[in-house]
Amino acid sequence: MAHTVIALGRQYGSNGRKIAQELAKRLNIPYYDKNLIYLASESTDIPPDVLAKVDEKKASDWRRPVDDPYQMQHRFRFYPMNDLLFETQAKIIRELAEKEDCIVIGRCADYILKEHPGCCRVFIYAPYDARVKNVIERESLPMEKVEELIREVDKQRRTYYNYYTDAKWGEKEYYDICLDSSKCTIDQAVDLLEVVFRNRQKK
Repeated sequence: MAHTVIALGRQYGSNGRKIAQELAKRLNIPYYDKNLIYLASESTDIPPDVLAKVDEKKASDWRRPVDDPYQMQHRFRFYPMNDLLFETQAKIIRELAEKEDCIVIGRCADYILKEHPGCCRVFIYAPYDARVKNVIERESLPMEKVEELIREVDKQRRTYYNYYTDAKWGEKEYYDICLDSSKCTIDQAVDLLEVVFRNRQKK
């Protein structure tokens, strides 16, 4: 039987990460997000702080993505570090899906695991005003900074996803479940996704 994996994409400020974290606790399964950077670092021997600079970002067509000695190495002259990180994380995500039930946040995991029989592809979204409110509460930033951050992060995630996949970020036909997190509490969202997870395990 295939392991069950929830590959969760999210709009910035939609509480997607919180929902995923609480679901992982509820199910007592591993949760992979920024820790994928550390796993990729072990595989590539590139420091995690360097990889973090290109995480979930498409390489620029006209400049190097990282102003760092590592990016100046000959091997990255025609092979951006962004591409190396994407391919390394993709390999790690496939390996994780083969060995355990887990939750993977972003990083095109839904696309990478689209042929995996136990994968449930989830996208968490919310109306703009709700996301602004969530980020203000979480980051304690002024309104104008929050609005700029939401636009910037969503654009970055969309560009990254659309570049590395044959799909479109946030478009409902590419996901099994699309959930408006403003319509429920975090616990209610977790309740719903737990039911989905348990049903997947039965197949």
